[in-house]
Amino acid sequence: MPKQSPVPDELDQPFWDACNEERLVIQNCVSCDRLQHPPEAECFGCGSGNELEWREMSGRGRIHSYGVVYDNTVALRIPDQPFNLAVIELEEDPEITLVSNLPGVPLDEVEIGAAVTVIFEETPATGQKIPEWQVVE
Repeated sequence: MPKQSPVPDELDQPFWDACNEERLVIQNCVSCDRLQHPPEAECFGCGSGNELEWREMSGRGRIHSYGVVYDNTVALRIPDQPFNLAVIELEEDPEITLVSNLPGVPLDEVEIGAAVTVIFEETPATGQKIPEWQVVE
């Protein structure tokens, strides 16, 4: 299923670079030991701007919720409609969530709470890899 290629900026470039290496990293504040996503110039918690680093995650999580996309305006995704779209909470911090379709999961057969693991798919336009999630059997 073809995906749009993200256009990294200065703030999220380390996230996308790690994806190209098939690693999942999340911004972390060293000052208050708090993970945050999406990345920001300052910590959501303590406001520190010079204590941010990138921390590698395990790549494991759980399905928090999902929906089925029947009508979408993204041209590359229209041929794939309908498709599952899930909110994934990370094992390291359930408050950190990422959105993904679920390759290999039949339409509307998503189990809330199911264990998932990250995979990386290359986008056709630029070759940028993006994180997606597969249910762990």
